[in-house]
Amino acid sequence: MIAGEASGDTLGEEIIQALLRRFPGIRLVGIGGPRMIGAGLESWHDQERLAVRGLVEVVHRIPELLRIRKRLVKQLIAAAPKVVIGIDSPDFTLGVERRLKRRGIPTVHCVSPTIWAWRARRIHGIRRAVSHMLTLFPFEEKLYRDAGVEVTCIGHPLADTLSNGPTQDVAREQLRIPAGARVVAILPGSRQHEIEMMAPTFIEVAKRLHALDPTLHFLVPLVTRPTRLLFEERLYRQDANELPISMLYGHAHDAMAAADVVLAASGTATLEAALLGRPVVIAYRVVSLTFRIARMMMQTPFIGLPNILAGTALCPEFLQDDATPENLTQAVLNLLQDKRTRTALSEQFVAIREQLALGAAERAAGAIAPFIERK
Repeated sequence: MIAGEASGDTLGEEIIQALLRRFPGIRLVGIGGPRMIGAGLESWHDQERLAVRGLVEVVHRIPELLRIRKRLVKQLIAAAPKVVIGIDSPDFTLGVERRLKRRGIPTVHCVSPTIWAWRARRIHGIRRAVSHMLTLFPFEEKLYRDAGVEVTCIGHPLADTLSNGPTQDVAREQLRIPAGARVVAILPGSRQHEIEMMAPTFIEVAKRLHALDPTLHFLVPLVTRPTRLLFEERLYRQDANELPISMLYGHAHDAMAAADVVLAASGTATLEAALLGRPVVIAYRVVSLTFRIARMMMQTPFIGLPNILAGTALCPEFLQDDATPENLTQAVLNLLQDKRTRTALSEQFVAIREQLALGAAERAAGAIAPFIERK
């Protein structure tokens, strides 16, 4: 099993648990984070070394990533596994899978690359790398069937988890926030380079919102110590350390559930907010060259998963030069002041949750099981 980032580690943990219920004696090796390791994976390399996003940003890491891939392929060929399961991180995992499939080792890839958003021709390379694709979104299934790739839609694990997510009252009680307070959750990303790009703007938004309404409270959940320290450093540099901000280790779901409005960097957090029924303002910035290249290749008008799944602009989103403190402040303020819109969005998000809550881990284990059972 190979998972290159935090979201893959979470899904990997659930798939491991589902597989071990079916096959209690199997040995699991590869690359994973703390969750997968805790569930029983023997991780051969540090997952954090694979976590990088952006066309330009990855260039500096290519030599190291190639070294890790080469060594991992050798290790897996020597181990002769029943099946190799790659989870997300397609630029790394698909390269491993392609080399192993050539050697006759079956490969399952979980989480389709966003071929429906950009670089659709990638599906031909995916077909050469993957024995079976596990997609999170129903509309992806047809793309793979039409290309001759075996495919199963497993749904999204977050929809399973958050179908019984905390209510706003429960989340506020857990985080010790007064029931009547107005709360904004700020999620600037899970990677250090995302924090570097998004934190200055998001902190400026918090300063402006607080100036307009001093009763507002802000929640900032960050998963790792380095990202938390980086965000705190930005607070001091921007003279914002006196803002009413609660820094949380993890607890992202509690923070979003407790909030009236979520301000999030584009990514999985935007879907999490929607699945929790919370209106979200979506923003993202990358280095200019990355943006120009990506813009030329994009095939969808939206960057936020709630909007992509709905096929319409449910949530305001701001990309690159449009992701200014002025625009984001106004968008958050509009939602804070309009309870009717917040309620309507919450109702529309229910439909998204229902189409994705399929029991992802068990469906994944069911699709993987035939490979393990083969003689």
